[in-house]
Amino acid sequence: MNTAKQRIDALKNILQQAKVDYYIVPTADYHNSEYVNEFFKMREFLSGFTGSAGTLVVSSEEAGLWTDGRYFVQAERELRGSGIVLFKMDEEGVPTIKEYLENHVGEGQTIGFDGRVVDASFGKDLEKLFEGKNVRIVYDQDLAASLWEDRPAMPSSKLWLVPAELCGETVVQKLARVREKMAEEKAQHLLISKLDDIMWLYNIRANDVECNPVALSYTLISKEDAVLFLQKDALTEEAKSYLDTNKILYKDYSDITEYLKNCEIKGNIWCSSSDINYTLYKIMQSRAELVDKANPTEQMKAIKNSVELENIRKYYIEDSAVLTKFLFWMKENAGKISMDELGVSKKLDAMRAEIPGFLDLSFETISAYQSNAAMAHYSASEEHSDKIEAHGFYLVDSGGQYTGSTTDVTRTIALGDITDEMKMHFTKVACAMLRLANAKFLYGCTGRNLDIIARQPLWDCGLDYKHGTGHGIGFILNVHEGPHSIRWQYKPERGETILEAGMIVSDEPGIYIPDSHGIRTENIVEIVKGEKNQYGQFMEFRQLTYVPIDLDAVDIQYMEPSDVNLLNEYHAQVFKKLAPYFDGAELEMLKTATRALEI
Repeated sequence: MNTAKQRIDALKNILQQAKVDYYIVPTADYHNSEYVNEFFKMREFLSGFTGSAGTLVVSSEEAGLWTDGRYFVQAERELRGSGIVLFKMDEEGVPTIKEYLENHVGEGQTIGFDGRVVDASFGKDLEKLFEGKNVRIVYDQDLAASLWEDRPAMPSSKLWLVPAELCGETVVQKLARVREKMAEEKAQHLLISKLDDIMWLYNIRANDVECNPVALSYTLISKEDAVLFLQKDALTEEAKSYLDTNKILYKDYSDITEYLKNCEIKGNIWCSSSDINYTLYKIMQSRAELVDKANPTEQMKAIKNSVELENIRKYYIEDSAVLTKFLFWMKENAGKISMDELGVSKKLDAMRAEIPGFLDLSFETISAYQSNAAMAHYSASEEHSDKIEAHGFYLVDSGGQYTGSTTDVTRTIALGDITDEMKMHFTKVACAMLRLANAKFLYGCTGRNLDIIARQPLWDCGLDYKHGTGHGIGFILNVHEGPHSIRWQYKPERGETILEAGMIVSDEPGIYIPDSHGIRTENIVEIVKGEKNQYGQFMEFRQLTYVPIDLDAVDIQYMEPSDVNLLNEYHAQVFKKLAPYFDGAELEMLKTATRALEI
């Protein structure tokens, strides 16, 4: 019998005994993080679906899994035989989780979940949805825990410090800015649960989540005090001295619930229900009036200062040079030596690790050949790693953590013969990325205003991609960072953020054809101020990524003359930036790869 089916059946028995009719298992830790440590991968354990985003809902009648367009192909494959129904989010006729529950949960029934791994925003929505309908919500138990006998231990890595001269601002300066915002909101306390916000605020890092340099933590800030909740094992003597020097109180991570229940509360508490878990939210709701807004730290950390930007620009060039050399190696050796997806990704990882200041990958490298690239977040493994040959497309999405940057970049290359349709798709994606990267826009625009610039070349052909066009990126932090993004679809629950100078954002359109090929071309750009005139302040993007776009896959018949000019201008910049890192035969390859196309 399918392992996932056995586990779901066992969970159904537990739910019956606990008198819980619908049980929700999200992809989250106690901080609503996007990527989580192995300890928190309960949804993956139960369902067998390994994608980074998805929510499982189990009842006596059925089990369903909701995930987004990045994972449709992967989920169909991994859920096969489990009996779990796949709900493709945002597809026509597919209910949201809340709509599903509204249509299925009956009078007198019970909805359950572990309140530590469900964000307060979702919990509040359920309360409102079932208000007056005699539906009970229980959130004080992890009912599936007993099924996971060999569950990994909770992570607890050592803290390490980021020098103020590297991040451009001391913790004292950051706390002062935060308290100014608290005063504006008339909040006497601020509770932050979002891990990267806490790391940024205190200029600390750790390794509790793979590729994300964060420590499991909470912080409660008032006008007088800043209390940081950390696991005891995380505190080195250096970290203790640093916290003491900066007058930051530290308490044990596990003490957070009792502390919030019993500490002195003088006035309002500011928290973000999108980030705080439901359990903590209910405690605070019982003690004070809440200011429910995004953490002030989220916007602050998104706007990089001049010191951060200087480091980011430097590392993106070095990172670009390494990826370019890897892509040259791939094109030279495909079909000549034996290679597979996992093996070549390990080669790239090793090459990136040679860059001075390298700390870790910023996410697990996506190395995908041919139809595997149609799964936007495909992951090769020891069990499944396709052989790479001298034809078709190869896609690699990768990045690194460095002592002065977090990088992210995707390229697709032709390893030999490709069809005319594949060339057309590749060319349209390249045009899409370059058009957005060269956009000029008035200050006040959000990413939703700009997304169509990238999608238009694809929409003109009746094509689209099922993911956002752009996401923010941290500074020695998470590779996905808000609050800004570039995406077209309006959703009331998803806030919009003005694009500010100093923010960096990805530009990554793509095309994914199941059972055939996938293409994504991703550059990272910095938002800068352009001309200011009688119409207002114009904004622009400045390239951070300098990696050639594979001209072997470009067909100019699918390009406007302006698109050809943009490609040529970009390649001229790539050669100028990367030439100092190349010599001999590799330099000649760089010249060829960045040659100007004639219109």
